[in-house]
Amino acid sequence: MTAQSRDSIDNIWVDRTPYVGKWPDRPDYQLADEPERWVQSACVLCSNGCGLDIGVKEGKIVAVRGRTDDRVNRGRLGPKGMHGWIANHSDNRLTQPLIRRDSGQLEPASWDEAMELIVRRSKEIYEQYTANAIGFYTSGQLFLEEYYTLAVIGKAGLGTPHMDGNTRLCTATAAAALKESFGSDGQPGSDTDLDMTEGILHVGHNISNTQTVLWMRILDRLSGPNPPKLVVIDPRRTATAAKADVHLAPRVGTNVPLLNGLLHLIIEAGHIDQDFIDNHTMDFDKLRQTVAKYSPERVEELTDVPVADLRAAATILGEVKSLVSTVLQGVYQSNQATAAAVQVNNINLIRGLSGKPGSGVLQMNGQPTAQNTRECGADGDLPAFRNWENPDHAQQLADLWEHRKRTAPRLETADPCIGDLPLRGKRYFKDALDLGHQSRRVAAGPTSSTRDARSQRPLRGGSRWFSYRDDPSGRCRAAGSDLGRENRLLHERRPDSAYFA
Repeated sequence: MTAQSRDSIDNIWVDRTPYVGKWPDRPDYQLADEPERWVQSACVLCSNGCGLDIGVKEGKIVAVRGRTDDRVNRGRLGPKGMHGWIANHSDNRLTQPLIRRDSGQLEPASWDEAMELIVRRSKEIYEQYTANAIGFYTSGQLFLEEYYTLAVIGKAGLGTPHMDGNTRLCTATAAAALKESFGSDGQPGSDTDLDMTEGILHVGHNISNTQTVLWMRILDRLSGPNPPKLVVIDPRRTATAAKADVHLAPRVGTNVPLLNGLLHLIIEAGHIDQDFIDNHTMDFDKLRQTVAKYSPERVEELTDVPVADLRAAATILGEVKSLVSTVLQGVYQSNQATAAAVQVNNINLIRGLSGKPGSGVLQMNGQPTAQNTRECGADGDLPAFRNWENPDHAQQLADLWEHRKRTAPRLETADPCIGDLPLRGKRYFKDALDLGHQSRRVAAGPTSSTRDARSQRPLRGGSRWFSYRDDPSGRCRAAGSDLGRENRLLHERRPDSAYFA
């Protein structure tokens, strides 16, 4: 028996069901055999995280079907969700532990033998070198409960600060930019915002290929009676760009000057929410001074984006009453990645379009579990978006885990170019950056998922951190602050308490 709801390869985005008040249900399924039972789960093969049921027969996956009660996908599945499970039946999959023995070859072993070896060697390393000699590097294929368990083992059990995840080479920029702008790695937006927004901005995000189900949702909005305006920034003419009202195709590596130019035009036209800026942000004047250098003519010279196209995009972004901005690898894997991602955040912030229905920023991931590893503390962060530098947060975890409070390892430095890193106690604008210079300011733990941080270590003498900072003048600059005294609970993301940059 084989059956499927549709050919998801030839018809990736299916036919349109125009959005009118509610995104309609549309269940997808793929069956190789009749299941004995269904197990609720989720697809982790792109960052959308579509709800699905797994059909099981004789202990093997034989089918999948989308869950219509899941608001993320309403039953829809992309090509990966429909077909990815078939790889589970490959003969090349590892089904038992392998141990490298005296022969130098990996040989089959029992689970008990493998676990005993791991425990014994971990104890030996711990006793000889302390927990600082033990590190964890996790994949993006686990689920939330597993990531949290791993965080407890590493941080509460062993007490090592050396934990990182696949986000290091994927969406570490997203984590850094969210902390810079909002003080927390949590996403300040929802897919539901796409159902009501007046404007969508995709920056380096070919959503038609990377999140096919979410693109279906946007296509249904575009075919509905009240379509949003769409601005796409991508050097290529993608299927996403083909649907845009304005497509900006910058020269590769020039995201920052392009975004600076958009910010300049929005500010110049007066399309800003001054009350929001005054009450919920800091250093707006510095941002305005920096982007003022990026006239449309200069931006065209730097990026190859025509002046008229830049102005058309800025008009849309400045006039819509709600805006969802999304970011992915076209920013994360590019020059000045964190600076560009922060400037996308700043577009929403100067417009006051954050924390409101239909408005927000989605610094997308490659997989939903990439966010899980960060929010559960299985990387360099603490669980539930707690902050390393806030002693109350550390004590909360110590109490929850019934564990004595641990202190991070200390390291002295004589490097005169290293300065303490302040984490602001209120939202603030990160200075926009000229080409060739990016300040690598990081607010995170000792092995944080921060793509642009070349080095970050604890500093002896209290709750303070430092990181390398580029200085185009060749002189060293330092900025000091006792971080622990300035922080508040970072997992509160209400408009009146989140941190902005």
